[in-house]
Amino acid sequence: MPSAVNSPIILAVDTKDLATAAAWIDCTRDSISTYKIGLEFFLTHGAAGIAELRRDREFSLFLDLKIHDIPNTVAGAVESVSHIAPEFLTVHAGGGAAMVRAAANVNPNISITAVTILTSLSDEEVSEIGFAKNAHGSALDLAEMATKNGAKSIVSSPFEVAEIRARVGSAITLITPGVRPVGSDKGDQSRVMSPADAIAAGSNYLVIGRPISGEWKNSPEAMNKAAAAILDSLN
Repeated sequence: MPSAVNSPIILAVDTKDLATAAAWIDCTRDSISTYKIGLEFFLTHGAAGIAELRRDREFSLFLDLKIHDIPNTVAGAVESVSHIAPEFLTVHAGGGAAMVRAAANVNPNISITAVTILTSLSDEEVSEIGFAKNAHGSALDLAEMATKNGAKSIVSSPFEVAEIRARVGSAITLITPGVRPVGSDKGDQSRVMSPADAIAAGSNYLVIGRPISGEWKNSPEAMNKAAAAILDSLN
């Protein structure tokens, strides 16, 4: 059953439990059409788990593996998940131009999605890692490098979106985690923005997790309403 919407919201399905993941998808499909499946789920269930989620439901897959290795290994990794047909597949832009290029050359039907600077990192932590510039400047440089080498999508904090758009042009898809409805707990995110402000800044998609999935503990209806409220705030 296809989703009823073409939504800018990507739900972060951050659970290793297959039944829970399926239930989260089912109860938010009125407001969401793309779902982010990450390491927690994929390392537990692999491609078979993705197939099970898709057995009775259609959705766009954001496969968030943040691949980071030497170019040949990364190319092999992209090839190994090509049969899953993700719309988006993440790699770390920090792996360098050759690595991004190797990933992008494997399958033209997959939007290689370069992750710039994790939204959980502060400027101090970015400096400790060894970046010459702060989080903002590093994200801009990584985005430009990645798109020049074949990345079709970029993941960054919403605070970098407008400047990244100016650098990479209109054809690149910009995806922003670190998005929280007004009044929501920031959790482990250091750089956050409201959904409406992120879209206004130039984001194409918003990755949102706990402000929606956190309502599951109350009821499926509460989770559905949380997703609908965020979508409504963008209209």
